[in-house]
Amino acid sequence: MSLLPGLAQAQRVVVKIGSALVVDSANAAPRAAWLAGVAADIAGLRARRVDVIVVSSGAIALARPALGLRRKRLKLEEKQAAAAVGQIQLAQAWSHALSGQKLTAAQLLLTPDDTEDRRRYLNARATLNTLLALGCIPVINENDTVATAEIRFGDNDRLAARVAEMVQADQLILLSDIDGLYTADPKRDPEAAHIPVVEALTPEIEAMGGEPPPGYSSGGMRTKLVAARIATQAGCAMAIAIGNIAHPLAALEAGARCTWFMPAPEGRTARKRWIAGALSPLGTFSVDAGAARALAAGTSLLPAGVRSVRGTFNRGDAVVVEGPDGRALARGLSAYASDDAQQIAGHRSDKIEAILGWRGRDEMIHRDDLVLL
Repeated sequence: MSLLPGLAQAQRVVVKIGSALVVDSANAAPRAAWLAGVAADIAGLRARRVDVIVVSSGAIALARPALGLRRKRLKLEEKQAAAAVGQIQLAQAWSHALSGQKLTAAQLLLTPDDTEDRRRYLNARATLNTLLALGCIPVINENDTVATAEIRFGDNDRLAARVAEMVQADQLILLSDIDGLYTADPKRDPEAAHIPVVEALTPEIEAMGGEPPPGYSSGGMRTKLVAARIATQAGCAMAIAIGNIAHPLAALEAGARCTWFMPAPEGRTARKRWIAGALSPLGTFSVDAGAARALAAGTSLLPAGVRSVRGTFNRGDAVVVEGPDGRALARGLSAYASDDAQQIAGHRSDKIEAILGWRGRDEMIHRDDLVLL
């Protein structure tokens, strides 16, 4: 069996928290004391320089009393309206909790489309990476106010997994009302056995997912297993851990019972293989000898090392990188459209804003989006 992951070894963590944990069902108000405990746990992780992103449900549940929406099932337009009101309350609750630990919260509203469309994906990833570099705690919720289809159960489980994939997190923690995966629903079957480690998501494991629970929560084990497949295939370990206790992340780090889903061995390279072979390059960057040596050493491609740009492409499209002798050295996703790339080629990164009139990325191709051939 592989060595188990744990928060003590984490470098970048995405924590998903469901409505039932964030919202007090008795009065549909934020569980302030519980949120303060989670904020303290996050502060402990940040003190060790661990990046933390929170994916938090709860917006619709928080807005129900103010809007008089007490029915269990709401119409789509009612959910959208409730989200518009509740997102403000949810952001305020997290901001208050995190500020108590001298941490700055940042709100992002995403949809699964934002993680699948390449250009929106790059924009979201750049924003998240910048926020993390500045020491902020991004708090993400699905942008339910602009949903064009019925809000499906478990979207934030899947969204959390997509975010973990996007930012190359090494761990995804799903805080729940249960301490992991069981062979059957332990509330219905006293013989249900806890599964501490899932090495691979087999059909037998996936069949253990049940129906979503009643109440405000819209998730369930089924959607957590969907999230596990997304995360582990991206090389990210995932844990389902008990959340309805004080300081749940600290408890997990101290060895609280949970289920760990092990990352697929090939997960980290899956995206690189996609860049290398699945995308048709639309342009070419010719680089000088210095840039070629830097790329071989594992660095990003900077504009200063680019001697010429050929082809017509947009930001996020695949391009080939050629050395001085015309030999293909790498493939990658360009951080600039072809017209902009031509203008900044050969210039230092600190000149980009003066040339283009706006400040983009320092790199022409970031090393995370680059594959050597």
